[in-house]
Amino acid sequence: MQIEFDDLVFENKPREPKEFAEIALKIRTDIIKSLFLAKSGHSGGPLGITDVMTVLYFGGFMRYNPKEPNWKGRDRFVLSAGHLCPVLYSVLARAGYFPVEELKTLRKYGSRLQGHPGIDMNLPGLEASTGSLGQGISIAVGMALSDKYLDKNDRKVFTLTGDGEIQEGSVWEAAMSAGNFKLDNLCVIVDNNDCQIDGRVHEVMSVYPIDKKFEAFNFEVINIDGHNYTEIVEALNKFNQNFQNNIGKPTAIIAKTFMGKGVSFMEDKYEWHGIPPNEEQAIKALQELV
Repeated sequence: MQIEFDDLVFENKPREPKEFAEIALKIRTDIIKSLFLAKSGHSGGPLGITDVMTVLYFGGFMRYNPKEPNWKGRDRFVLSAGHLCPVLYSVLARAGYFPVEELKTLRKYGSRLQGHPGIDMNLPGLEASTGSLGQGISIAVGMALSDKYLDKNDRKVFTLTGDGEIQEGSVWEAAMSAGNFKLDNLCVIVDNNDCQIDGRVHEVMSVYPIDKKFEAFNFEVINIDGHNYTEIVEALNKFNQNFQNNIGKPTAIIAKTFMGKGVSFMEDKYEWHGIPPNEEQAIKALQELV
């Protein structure tokens, strides 16, 4: 199968739900194409969190400048669940950080697009090396602490974790610190698809109720449908308001999603956590997405 990528990039600005849907469709096709070419990687999670990532990066909620990736005034994003990187790579490419064509190199030897994000690869747009589950949130908390109390700036820090990842104890040590230090410049997004590599989260090691746990650590908690653009926009607007009003609490957005969203044979199936589509599956997925 011949795989081609177009070179479309998108502005970071307020949008209508229909516009987000068009961008998310493009990102989902990127994910399928790059994973097929890689012959390895994670399909389900990246497809499931695409809608949230689309709004975060292309809805005017994060400050960033692809032409100056290390701009000091930028907000920062840490992908704690590093295996979800196919969606992050697509988002960064579509934002203009690097050529979209480079998505063809996912997981290839010498590529900047490794199976987990690595800042040693000098890929613009990455803020941290992640993938050892439970560590990314701690990195984000450290960034937020520095911004709020040392540099005393107006930067925001976003981090994305998964409901399987929050089985890690270090996540809750980080959450305890974030609440204790009143990091209202920190937004933790939880991809709640109830799927992990070998089963349902509630059956393997239940983390429920997720919202009540974060509330206990002094978080402002917002529960949303992670595929409803209006709800995603409202949640991110609420975080920005919390930050501007100095409420003294970090924010947790619990996004209910479906693994493999948009591809019928992957949707809500934990078996698609860590495998790529073969040629037949990729063709079918791309036909459904178009």
